[in-house]
Amino acid sequence: MSTSVWWVRRDIRIADNGALQSAAARGPVVPLFVWEDNLLQSAGEIRRSFLFEALNLLDDSVGRALIYRDGPAVEAVPEFCRLVGADTVHITEDFAPWGRARDAAVERALAADGITLVRADTPYVIRPGTVRKDDGTPLKVFTPFYKRWLTHQWASFGDAAVEFADHRDLCVGSRRPDGGQPAPGRPAGEAAAWERFDEWSARAMDRYKDDRNTPSVDGTSMMSPYLKFGVVHPRQLLSRLDASAGAEHFRSEIAWREFYADVLFNQPRTAWENLQQKMDAIRVDTDDAARERFAVFCRGETGYPIVDAGIRQMLGTGWMHNRVRMIVASFLVKDLHLPWQWGARFFMEHLVDGDIASNNHGWQWTAGTGTDAAPYFRVFNPTSQGEKFDPSGGYVRQWIPELGGVDAKHIHDPSSLGLLAPGGYPAPMVDHSAERNEALARYKNVSGQ
Repeated sequence: MSTSVWWVRRDIRIADNGALQSAAARGPVVPLFVWEDNLLQSAGEIRRSFLFEALNLLDDSVGRALIYRDGPAVEAVPEFCRLVGADTVHITEDFAPWGRARDAAVERALAADGITLVRADTPYVIRPGTVRKDDGTPLKVFTPFYKRWLTHQWASFGDAAVEFADHRDLCVGSRRPDGGQPAPGRPAGEAAAWERFDEWSARAMDRYKDDRNTPSVDGTSMMSPYLKFGVVHPRQLLSRLDASAGAEHFRSEIAWREFYADVLFNQPRTAWENLQQKMDAIRVDTDDAARERFAVFCRGETGYPIVDAGIRQMLGTGWMHNRVRMIVASFLVKDLHLPWQWGARFFMEHLVDGDIASNNHGWQWTAGTGTDAAPYFRVFNPTSQGEKFDPSGGYVRQWIPELGGVDAKHIHDPSSLGLLAPGGYPAPMVDHSAERNEALARYKNVSGQ
């Protein structure tokens, strides 16, 4: 029996945790969390608060045995292993470019001390890089990926008794979660996650396929923040699904997350570069005027209510409805002609569920640079999208109090009221029809169509 380190990353849970079970099989476990500078620098206050609460709740679950050490991990993890006499470090594998590079460096540093890094679990049901065509090459389109993904077997790690070693004295001098409040209505931790999912699925799963597109309805599971930090594992969600139509669609949404992780794993450059390299030639605006337009966008003052409501929801809660994310992204890249990377970084800073694969490839899907086969000439009209998916205007009124008194007929186009338009809300910053034509013209210059 020897002491093992469970290096906690995107697996902030006790249940069904392969890394924890792998460490426990070798003897007493020391749970370790390492503060990496980029972990905090790239995250806004709401995501940091959610992370801090999740870690504090995990610490309660392990008898306050969780140790915090300051990074970088390449120095902190080997040093900690020497302090506690550990000969193995057990992790849930990271598949994003930065995480893979960090883990490779840590593995080399550990090996120099005769310590083994054990990759015992993944944040995904099926490990990225596993689903392949018959010729062994990656799949580039979701539907064929999904069909093959469904054929792969997976199994839960279950639960087992774990003996946690008490080394709290080694936490002295290291940063600890400094409190703060999580996003409104978004408590962290395993208990809160399952309370939410069980309550939501019992009343809403049957209507999920339709209600998930209506932002004024509580029609989505809101599991994404818990999946982001591994408070919940997607295989745990799959185990709770039946064969109903709503559950089948929910299953496909889990697969979308896995598809984007697979795309990024196979092509790491696409974290911030166009998947479709031909789109590198499309003209985007990056001058001072473009940056001024971006600032207006980031304040939620575009004059298009559904866009502004989404941005304000994200700034206020750390979350944005998925349908609205697509509308907001389309507005930035096809009405304002700004680089999708600007929007992706803005989202990554403020979203509690900000995940590099899902976020950035979701932006690329909308921008027409990613996995969709014929996407660029799909230009969402923010007014008609609002009318279709928020017909009563309830979502807009919730996040834009200036429009609280506007009726459903005008709520998505308040400027049409003329002199009766609410004085506290801006007029549209651009003309959608003109900018749609401009977006298509720019695409035509690239495609020749």
